[in-house]
Amino acid sequence: MGMADEVRAEMVANVWKITTQVGAEVSEGDTLVILESMKMEIPVAAESDGTVSQIAVHEGDVVQEGDLIAVIG
Repeated sequence: MGMADEVRAEMVANVWKITTQVGAEVSEGDTLVILESMKMEIPVAAESDGTVSQIAVHEGDVVQEGDLIAVIG
C-alpha cells in the first residue's frame, strides 16, 4: 500500500455530481466526481486503485484549479 493519492481540480468548475462515497473501493479510471464548466461535464477520475478516504467537496461547490476533491488511500 502506497501513500494516499490526492485528486485535485484541474480547472475552475462547479461540482455537479458526486458519484462515489467515503469507504468505496475504486479502480484507476473510475469517475469520482463530475464537474461542470461552460456547460460541459468533466468527469474527475481516480488516478489509482484504492479506497476513498475523503471527499472534500459537496454538490454545488465551486472549485478552483488545484483544490482538493478527494483522497484515495
